[in-house]
Amino acid sequence: MRKLILAAILCLMFGYTHAQTPAINTQYDAVLAKKLGADAYGMKKYVMAFLKTGPTKITDKAKSSEILKAHLKNIQKLADDGKLVVAGPFMDGKEIEGIFIFDVTTVEEARTLTETDPAIKAGVFTMELRPFYCSAALVEIPGIHKKLEKKSVSE
Repeated sequence: MRKLILAAILCLMFGYTHAQTPAINTQYDAVLAKKLGADAYGMKKYVMAFLKTGPTKITDKAKSSEILKAHLKNIQKLADDGKLVVAGPFMDGKEIEGIFIFDVTTVEEARTLTETDPAIKAGVFTMELRPFYCSAALVEIPGIHKKLEKKSVSE
């Protein structure tokens, strides 16, 4: 109790308020933060891609299925290479059909990666790429997902 009173007196004497005193995170793991590339806020840069309906409409079911399968295999390859941390479709049937979150720091790097996608090459999708700032913990998702996935979507 004496320490608390002394701290309060010192804060009053030197003009500090609770709002000015930075909170100390007792769970902070410097080794993990460094491994994941986290900044002081536990965040890092990514690039988010919005997959939009492209100009090409493929009506042949076999060809459409082939492109979708190749698209899913490419997603798996990018994830296995550590470049893609999140991917998934939206389920409302609108123009923006899905997202990717790339573990890269520039839109140019992400553009190079999106150009490997067979559905992009075929014009089935287009990509809108945007810099994104989010928790560095996102890079852990692919490893966790492997433990949850009974069956791969790319098979």
